[in-house]
Amino acid sequence: MSNSDDIDLLKRLCSTPTAPFAEHRVIDFVERWARRRRRLSVRADRFGNRLIECPGSRRQPRLVMVAHGDHPGLLAGTTDTDGTLHADFHGGVMPEYLSGAEMQFFASRKPVAARVLKVEQDERGRASKVTLRAADAVPPGTLGMFALGEARLRGKRMHCRVCDDLAGVSAALAVLDRLARKPSAAPVALLLTRAEEQGFIGAIASVEHPALLRKTDLLVSLECSAEQPYAKQGQGVIIRVGDRTSVFDSSLTAFIVERAAAIASEHGSFRFQRALMPGGTCEATVFDAWGYTASAMCVALGNYHNMDRANRRLAAEHIHLDDWAGMVTLLENVAREAHRFEPGMKSLRRTLVGRFERYRSLL
Repeated sequence: MSNSDDIDLLKRLCSTPTAPFAEHRVIDFVERWARRRRRLSVRADRFGNRLIECPGSRRQPRLVMVAHGDHPGLLAGTTDTDGTLHADFHGGVMPEYLSGAEMQFFASRKPVAARVLKVEQDERGRASKVTLRAADAVPPGTLGMFALGEARLRGKRMHCRVCDDLAGVSAALAVLDRLARKPSAAPVALLLTRAEEQGFIGAIASVEHPALLRKTDLLVSLECSAEQPYAKQGQGVIIRVGDRTSVFDSSLTAFIVERAAAIASEHGSFRFQRALMPGGTCEATVFDAWGYTASAMCVALGNYHNMDRANRRLAAEHIHLDDWAGMVTLLENVAREAHRFEPGMKSLRRTLVGRFERYRSLL
């Protein structure tokens, strides 16, 4: 289970400012973190995606955890002579939540406060162009986020301006930290993607121009996904069988379920869920569309994309720490057992054939 160092990592990374196409602070954080661990290597493709890899002790297909380093936010543009600031908003947030919103721009160590004056929407009805009044000069290209605060703990929940998807990145790093000290049989990596919130731009780049991925990779997309009535916070990590757009590889999903059941049988406190999470589409859909073996897991997210829909206002996202700790536990187990994965549902087929042989004489 996760320890205080894991929670500290989670809080520090989720407190790091980020936005689509402006993930440089998250990338710097992850690269500095990886350089302190001798067994880990970092590579980049020409689009800025990063692969952080830990070698295994055998020549096996690689398990690749996938998480994105961005969150819905702003990129500053031009400033008029009267001080009016124009910015582009990237990510799926409805315009009504931005009207009058308090923002922060991160050009230097001290954030610059700003208030939204006007919001335009794109063809999908999402916020796109934003006009603001800023308290100080904001250089073009500066990233901006909702002024909803850094990570803080309230009982068993962590609240932050961003959980999606820096909590997923944090879980992958926690697993790589363990593997750097005690390697698994199969090689394991994290693919840190860019601009997911603008339509999987980094993930698409990674499969259209595959400098970091191999067709033999086993991909597990990590996400914070909007809480569902049947997949609640505090009920455990969710093995995500699909999203709004597609369902994922059945063999790899079944393997992850088997690993979760094995953990639960040994540790009664471990909880997990298996569910289709239709609150959005995740990067596993991209990899599935390009013919990769892909599955997913997530934790239930409160106030998805900072939209408190019950109260029709902006609010910090939040996750349950036990769910996140369960994700780390399950990911590590899957990583250590990945060399046992058999494609084609072979384990299920053996069970079914055994059942047939038992009863075939009755046919």
